[in-house]
Amino acid sequence: MPVAASTKRFQFLPYLISLLIVLFIGFVASLVTRPEIAGWYSTLKKPSFNPPPWLFAPVWTVIYIMIATAAYLVWKHRSRKPVYIIARSIYFIQLILNFSWSITFFGMHQIATAMVVIILLWFSIIVNINWFNKFNRVAALLLIPYLLWVSFASILNASIYFFNR
Repeated sequence: MPVAASTKRFQFLPYLISLLIVLFIGFVASLVTRPEIAGWYSTLKKPSFNPPPWLFAPVWTVIYIMIATAAYLVWKHRSRKPVYIIARSIYFIQLILNFSWSITFFGMHQIATAMVVIILLWFSIIVNINWFNKFNRVAALLLIPYLLWVSFASILNASIYFFNR
């Protein structure tokens, strides 16, 4: 089946909107996170594999760009079909969970609740990868580093929980 011209051509404005949505979520979450890094977070017992604080912002920025790019690649196949509506819904659910984790962990200092949120986020990313793959393999692959980073963050979250009970 031939690919429609609209799915081949790069469209700057929709890509920019996708980037702005994801980066805005990351920016707002960082407003809660950043002050807590030097404050509350610095007082917690952490495992030896805890990354240096400066690493989080660049890693998340790259991951957010990859998430937005994946969403754009799927958006190019948009339709009113249930398969697209489900994929879009799952995408937004994982974005909400991503944002919720920062608020729960850093904003509310609820390490155990944040563990529940990050597990839900992890599962939602797997489901998101599966549904994005129905539209665009590259979009699905772009979410793999996100899954790996959240896997690492889950282990870190669990370790911090156990070290600070």
